[in-house]
Amino acid sequence: MLSQASTTTTTSGNGTDPAQQPCSRTNQTGGACKENVGWRRIVRNFTPSDISLVFKRWFAVNMGTGIVSILLYRLPYNGEWLQYISYIFFCANIVLFALFTAVSVLRYTLYPEIWFAMIAHPGQSLFLGCFPMGFATIINMMVFVGKSWGNGFIYLTWAFWWVDAVVSMATCISMPFIVMKRHRPDLQNITAALLLPIVPTVVAAASAGIVAEVLPDVRHAVTTLVAGYVLWGIGIAFSGCVLALYLQRLMIHSLPAREVIVSVFLPIGPLGQGGFGIQQLGKVALKVIPEANAFLALGADVSRAGEVLYVLGIFNGLVMWGFALVWLAFALISIITTQSFPFNMGWWGFTFPLGVLATCTSLLAENLQSQFFQVATMILSLSVVLLWAVVAVRTMLQVITGEMFFAPCLGDIRPKEHAGGEDRRV
Repeated sequence: MLSQASTTTTTSGNGTDPAQQPCSRTNQTGGACKENVGWRRIVRNFTPSDISLVFKRWFAVNMGTGIVSILLYRLPYNGEWLQYISYIFFCANIVLFALFTAVSVLRYTLYPEIWFAMIAHPGQSLFLGCFPMGFATIINMMVFVGKSWGNGFIYLTWAFWWVDAVVSMATCISMPFIVMKRHRPDLQNITAALLLPIVPTVVAAASAGIVAEVLPDVRHAVTTLVAGYVLWGIGIAFSGCVLALYLQRLMIHSLPAREVIVSVFLPIGPLGQGGFGIQQLGKVALKVIPEANAFLALGADVSRAGEVLYVLGIFNGLVMWGFALVWLAFALISIITTQSFPFNMGWWGFTFPLGVLATCTSLLAENLQSQFFQVATMILSLSVVLLWAVVAVRTMLQVITGEMFFAPCLGDIRPKEHAGGEDRRV
């Protein structure tokens, strides 16, 4: 039995409990490896996403909670009591983000080999993109609730945005390259999760428009605006390539397995957020370009330049909103035809894509002065809040039972040699 425990290894995603992997042997007297129990087990198995047949997304919880706070704050038919509820969600999101970040740092500090195993994992590495997207929801709410708190707070938020933009670019470039260089998946194994390291640039672009709108120095606002357009172009163009690849995979190999069927909602994300982002950037361009006297060197009418970007933003936002509806229809039909599928953390994939579609709808309602889009915003927003409540309750139940803490990437780590002594025992 001892020799069997010392020689057994697993490959990622094969269903074997990776909590058995950190120790090469168990003690003859039944002593448990200390990495497999208590807080060490939680830290070792805490990942940006644990994927075998189910998704377990931690920073996706931030994304879902953050988008709920934003939706409640921006509802077209709003009330003061809803504003206070949005503040509660905002504070809860900050606490969750700080907690998840601290545990992640602790995990990779105590067990640095897990970082390389996670990066090498074909599924978990993609979910690093959830970190900057979750952070962006906090930045956006900081602007909404703190724009009257003085310039110091605004510039703190601006600094946070630059950090988020850099991290977003890092995930957008590094993770797809690792997929190309190392993972090289077959077409059948392509999933919508490939969008996750790319979409953060689209989210950061939208946040650029929100932050630039409140910056007191117009030069800083223009710089942020230009950076936002660059990020938007990178993210949308790259997402379009992946969507084409994913559509081909669906056409040839049919829908994903029922355990991960909720991933069909992910393509809504870049379209909804992209539609919101390009509108927000155009809205800010209409304001700051005339103030900054931009494009004077080209002999262009400054006021007209802002108007052009504003109108193009609304047009592109409307087009992307319509295409997002197509993917929403595909997703809903896929869910209905699948009939039944087990609860897992992949259900958080419902919240953020639908939430950013709601924000796009909200800005269309504002720009077009359309009651139709106002009602559509209310329906989408309240649906997201309801989904958040259902998923949050089920998640808490799995946290209490300990089912959350399972990391497939640990199966890629060669079992350690038996250290001996009491250091390996609890």
